[in-house]
Amino acid sequence: MKRTPPQQLPLRFERTRGGRRDGAGRPREQTRVPHRARPAHRARLPLHVTLRAHGGLPTFRHEGLVNVIQRAIGQTSLAWFRVIHFSIQSNHVHLIVEADDKMSLSRGMQSLSARIARGLNRAMSIRGRVWRERYHARELAYPRSVRNALVYVLMNAKKHGEAMTGIDAFSSAPWFDGFVGYAPRDERSPVRVARTWLAAVGWRQRGLVRLDERPRAPA
Repeated sequence: MKRTPPQQLPLRFERTRGGRRDGAGRPREQTRVPHRARPAHRARLPLHVTLRAHGGLPTFRHEGLVNVIQRAIGQTSLAWFRVIHFSIQSNHVHLIVEADDKMSLSRGMQSLSARIARGLNRAMSIRGRVWRERYHARELAYPRSVRNALVYVLMNAKKHGEAMTGIDAFSSAPWFDGFVGYAPRDERSPVRVARTWLAAVGWRQRGLVRLDERPRAPA
């Protein structure tokens, strides 16, 4: 996918809230991810991470906004925190990441979520919080769970009824080398190469991903 330089998008919003008055701003939404201490993370396990946006924002599945999110993913992937797969849906983003430990995961996700939020606010010419709640993270401990997560993330647009044929252009699927009968793009990928055995090799023991597969609910 050809990279385009950052630019302000011609998005318009009908303002029904705001101003200096009681009750102004975005409506409050119930937090679903409990604010409790996160468990220790083992570096050998990849994770399925989900970021959910506040209501009332335009769909993220807009080419300009996809470019913003992809750029943030590429800039945030580091040696100790790596995004290896992603998909962008209308109001949430799915990621598969690797991190060296609990602190690396926390710092990496804080940096990534903040970078995406700043970029989206600039692109949409708005201010305010983008994310509805803390990120949700789930470790993937077995080859089958990693493969299921790959299908869930890369094919997630099918789950939401998006019109698409083949692979989802608003995900890392174009660069994925694990599809049956599909050669990945040779352009530079916005994601990092997996380093954990489970995400690089182990999941393949359960078979490559077919293009006609549909996502299942995460186990």
